[in-house]
Amino acid sequence: MLGLYSLLLTIAMLLMSPLLLLRREKYASGFRERLGNYPKFKPDGEKVIWLHCVSVGETNAARPLVDELIEKFPLHRIVISTTTRTGQELARNIFRDNVDAIFYLPFDWKFSVRRALRTFKPSLLLLMETEIWPRLIVEAKRSGSKIAIVNGRLSQRSLNRYSFVRPIVSRVLRSVDMALMQNAKDAERMEALGMDAGKTVVTGNLKFDLSSSSDELELTERLKERFKFDGSRPLIVAASTHDPEERWIVESLKEKLTHHTRLLIAPRHPERFQIVSDLLKNSGQRFVRRSEEPSDRDRSADIVLLDSIGELRAVFPLAEIVFVGGSLIPHGGQSILEPASAGVAIVTGYYTQNFNDAVQLFASDDALIQLPESNDENAIVASLSATFDELLHDSRKRQDLGSMASALMKANRGATAKTVTELKRLIDEK
Repeated sequence: MLGLYSLLLTIAMLLMSPLLLLRREKYASGFRERLGNYPKFKPDGEKVIWLHCVSVGETNAARPLVDELIEKFPLHRIVISTTTRTGQELARNIFRDNVDAIFYLPFDWKFSVRRALRTFKPSLLLLMETEIWPRLIVEAKRSGSKIAIVNGRLSQRSLNRYSFVRPIVSRVLRSVDMALMQNAKDAERMEALGMDAGKTVVTGNLKFDLSSSSDELELTERLKERFKFDGSRPLIVAASTHDPEERWIVESLKEKLTHHTRLLIAPRHPERFQIVSDLLKNSGQRFVRRSEEPSDRDRSADIVLLDSIGELRAVFPLAEIVFVGGSLIPHGGQSILEPASAGVAIVTGYYTQNFNDAVQLFASDDALIQLPESNDENAIVASLSATFDELLHDSRKRQDLGSMASALMKANRGATAKTVTELKRLIDEK
């Protein structure tokens, strides 16, 4: 079956090759590493833990886990891989002084995976949030490595998608020693996919354990000073937005931005930075880009475009309201937990199925506002405008929403400790 999988992967790569060439900056980053060509790595006789994060979200979620692994297993070397360029940039920024190597995940072919395994020789492979790479998992198992899924989540949509190749996935999951899932529903779906129930444990969501680092606190102060985010004009942050959410949000705030309110937009995907910049240029509002050289315009601009990687978390403490993107369209939403950890009022759209359990938990405790379902652009803009209006004029409601969000974050902490306790069982078996 792995032979068939490799054949299909090769065909897919060939079909995607024109896109890889056209968008080299995004897809060809680290190409040599993805083929298994890594710098020499010397574990110096110590065992290696390989933690794989996909992109920015998983890399951020891994922060408390990496800190705990370093503390609890000081005799192990820790190496981190990512799939995306943005994840790689963030990992190098936040982990560069704490781990022994940061690199791109190899393409899931036998030769490239085996090269990576020969280079790093992991005794434990950790895959964040259910990254199922069949060749990597099988070859790592054959090399003698223990394998665990950590902070695992599996939506119903993902389960349905995996079901088309369930025989392959089920066989691959036999090589996984432990699946540490965020909640009971995730665990049930994982078992439906073929994971042994005896190896599946609910440990909670690592993102509940997130806290601001000293570097982030310093960045928050620098952004506050540069853009004069001092509360004189309340700041609304539109986080991890997708097309056409930026246009709808600007439209919903057009009468408020000139005098009363400021807006910071952080698009989810870096390749859209220029597109959103062009949109804002034509909006009639005064706007600046984070990537530009500082100027006097920064302190008076109505809109700030956060066209940078890994800085969004530092902005949340400066906001009065955070809109979490990917939720006004049937994308499924982005995580609400980072702004919740900052204790700010959160607004989402209707489509939050990617993080349904967290959204339901927060909605049931009045810790966020979720807009009603709508496919009508005018209705969406009107709903956004009315919600922002209400929150901007009702400071008590904003404070209550933020306080409840912060309280829920504190009440659900502990996933990191549970995760490391379970992983210790695997490490002690070696």
